[in-house]
Amino acid sequence: MNAGGFGLNVLLTAVFVLVLVSALFAAARSRGRYDVIDVFWGVGFAIISVVTLLLAGPTPRGLLVALLTVVWGVRLGWHIHARNRGGDEDPRYVAILKRRGVLGMYRVYAIQAVVMVLVSLPVQAASYLTAPLGVLDHLAVLVWAVGFAFESVGDRQLARFRADPASKGQVMDRGLWRYTRHPNYFGDAVVWWGLFLFAAHHWIGLLTVVAPIAMTFTLAKGTGKPLLEKDMAARRPGYADYVERTSGFVPWPPKKSA
Repeated sequence: MNAGGFGLNVLLTAVFVLVLVSALFAAARSRGRYDVIDVFWGVGFAIISVVTLLLAGPTPRGLLVALLTVVWGVRLGWHIHARNRGGDEDPRYVAILKRRGVLGMYRVYAIQAVVMVLVSLPVQAASYLTAPLGVLDHLAVLVWAVGFAFESVGDRQLARFRADPASKGQVMDRGLWRYTRHPNYFGDAVVWWGLFLFAAHHWIGLLTVVAPIAMTFTLAKGTGKPLLEKDMAARRPGYADYVERTSGFVPWPPKKSA
């Protein structure tokens, strides 16, 4: 891998993503609804992986990484689209518009574009590696598959639970949600550790370990789990007991008593 060439292509990808997100922002503003950026989160990574593949040229590893990233990103984008369809604007974006106006909202979009480029660095690095596929790549596929299963199954179980009128006001503690309060977040983090392993053949790829570390920290300690659980106990009777007996992130058998 040529460090200079890789760096230049990462810069080109960053410019492309920023332009794309700016166009998305313009469309969202004309529509008067900004939560489309949530849908774009997964789809954007899929686009980055395809753009990187075109810049780097097709290789077995590049094709495999792009395929896995597209599968993950499109599924996540469709899931969020289906969840938001027919609902109201995300309260977070309503609050941002009230406090900071349109420029503050654009800042949210721009920051997300930068984060996407940084988090996708393992995918970009792996696409430039020309070494034959080996044991580490097989391990990467296995880790990715475990994460994808947790995320997709967890999302599907929660969607079914919310769609059941009998579940209104109750706490989801079935299926994977019995072993972790956030199987979808855990699966998301594991997916990115799997994608990182594809890049770990080269010292430049090893440096991109900051991406899965940042993703895991954000989901477990940053804007993921903590924000979601902030007022859950007040809105859901029995949630405090669920927290006491259920692992917060990494799947683990529940405690027998709360």
